[in-house]
Amino acid sequence: MQVKPAAGLLVIDPETGMPLSADGADVEMTEYWQRRLADGDVVTAVPEPAPAGAINKKTS
Repeated sequence: MQVKPAAGLLVIDPETGMPLSADGADVEMTEYWQRRLADGDVVTAVPEPAPAGAINKKTS
């Protein structure tokens, strides 16, 4: 699941010991991240859609 810090918060990723990127990161939904979501420390992040030209099209 992809999460990012709630507005104005700094959240430490326990796997890396570093602050979670403001753009968000993919994390395994452990008890730690479930608690952060429940407490409002992080929010789910929606990945940016791929540009239209980046879609692979199968040609015949």
